[in-house]
Amino acid sequence: MRGRRPRSTHTTWFSIFLDTRCPCLVRGKGERMGLELVVQALKVQLALVVAMCAATGIHADEPVPGERIVLIGNGLAHRMQYFPHFETQLHRQFPNSGVVMRNLGRPGDTSGFRPHASRETPWAFPGAELFHPGKQHRGEGQFPSPDEWLSELQADTIFAFFGFNESFEGELGLANFRAELTAFVEHTLSRSYNGESPPRLILVSPTPFEDLSATRALPDGVRENERLSAYTDTIAAVATDMNVEFVDVFSPMLSRYEFAETPLTINGFSLTGEGYRALAAILRSAVYGEDPQAVNSGAGPLYDAVKDKNWHWLNDYGMLNDIHVYGRRVEPFGVENYPEEIIKIRQMTTLRDARIHELARGADAAPVNDEAQTLALSEIETNFNLPIEFLDVQRAIDRFELPEGFEIDLFASESEFPELRNPVQMSFDNRGRLWVAVAPSYPHWRPGDDKPDDKLLIFDDADRDGRADSVSVFADGLHLPFGFELASEGVYLAQQPNLVLLADDDGDGRADRREILLHGFDSHDSHHAISAFAADASGAIYMSEGVFLHSQVETPYGPQRGVDGGVWRFDPRTWRLERFIQTSFSNPWGFVFDEWDQPFVADASPGDNWWGLPLSVRTLHGGKTTKYAQFTT
Repeated sequence: MRGRRPRSTHTTWFSIFLDTRCPCLVRGKGERMGLELVVQALKVQLALVVAMCAATGIHADEPVPGERIVLIGNGLAHRMQYFPHFETQLHRQFPNSGVVMRNLGRPGDTSGFRPHASRETPWAFPGAELFHPGKQHRGEGQFPSPDEWLSELQADTIFAFFGFNESFEGELGLANFRAELTAFVEHTLSRSYNGESPPRLILVSPTPFEDLSATRALPDGVRENERLSAYTDTIAAVATDMNVEFVDVFSPMLSRYEFAETPLTINGFSLTGEGYRALAAILRSAVYGEDPQAVNSGAGPLYDAVKDKNWHWLNDYGMLNDIHVYGRRVEPFGVENYPEEIIKIRQMTTLRDARIHELARGADAAPVNDEAQTLALSEIETNFNLPIEFLDVQRAIDRFELPEGFEIDLFASESEFPELRNPVQMSFDNRGRLWVAVAPSYPHWRPGDDKPDDKLLIFDDADRDGRADSVSVFADGLHLPFGFELASEGVYLAQQPNLVLLADDDGDGRADRREILLHGFDSHDSHHAISAFAADASGAIYMSEGVFLHSQVETPYGPQRGVDGGVWRFDPRTWRLERFIQTSFSNPWGFVFDEWDQPFVADASPGDNWWGLPLSVRTLHGGKTTKYAQFTT
């Protein structure tokens, strides 16, 4: 037993403000209290806390040794993995606690609807389907359910982040949201994920919408915050009714926005690194008490170690290409190699927990030695035994059948440029240089190997003889960059499950800033994930997506969801994302525009080619537009 803290049966946390810059906490009865009563209660509670701290030397809510904390919920939780200030601050505040934290957040998730392409059902608990009657799901496989993951992780404490996606249903959706959240709480408290007792459940409100409309084509946040405030109140009411803890981060983050020198979000709702630092301080002090030293959670050995642990955890819970691990393609080969790889990646993640604990205690922790301390993977015999013939240039050219007046020649090859391995997309810039994304890590990273090092290359034909003379690396350390689009502000690039912007701020020809813009593009089958990027005349970017996938992407205008094949359209100026095409595609790896800006889609598996406009009819969630005839017929 890890010394589990018994769940409170009579108290609820409320975040209040005595000063716009000073969030304080009161532990009070479920009823609402007027300001005077709150101040009086605060004085009493403060005296009790001071006396208790003086007697024990610890805060009342210090984590128990080895406490296992799990974050669940929407994109607010998911994005914390990339900016792990909360976990870092917790380790700084309680360096001897040995806390273990895992993140199960997924963009677009609600408390009841959590689809996954390798799972038969999208419902998080029995009865959740009653709250989302219009949602469709075509998952197939054995990916663990939310309950199974929480049991695997032996969750003692659960932070639940819900309300943002649901808020776009407005006032009409409040009753349904309250009923769904109540059912989730009831279900969660009926479980003993750690094998001993119900979890400590902490409901966390959504953050407010930041007004960036003065400089960007985004909403001003007025209506958004009216909705978010109403949903925050509903979460508080559920917490009161169900006697669980609640943290209001909406109110204090609204104050942080007001006094911040630079924006704390990139699009009104997705927090920056500094935004997550502020959120972490609010969340941590609300649950575990204030500690000024813990706020210093920026770059450093501890922060970097937490980030590295999160990278390995993401390659377990959110592994790319899991269709071969849990899904419909697990047979016949997935059952041979992936069970060992799952064991190994979890051992690697656990080793990184231990290193984090050493760094938190101030030890000079050595880098993890995965090779010596984790399972050695068995050799897997290849099932490919055919001869491979590489044609020389002239023999390859002789095999082409070209229309009259056309000719073809070799511009660059792997024999001249070893970096040119597994090219997946190319595009010319306005200087005549050829940009090529290469993915030697395909189909995905294997635990124990070096971290992926796919690249975005630039080939230059300086003497204009039709052959590349040199190559430079714009970005490395990538993983499966199956699509990219050049723009004045940088390069939009697929990094499953994210869309990122690579920017060369100092003009040296290499990306020195990587900003994660959108999360939630499904990576269930890695070669089906967003790819074949193309831009229309307005600058909007089209991203093709193949069959089997269940993407959920959060935007300033609400969550956007796709089931199976289709094409996304993203406008970087307004941050609008829409499902431009939703139809029966297998691998739509070709997307082009003609001189009238009409779109055409090539579906690689059947070799079909389609005019895009007739397929762009808006459908309900999971619906598919009917196809009638190819434009080539």
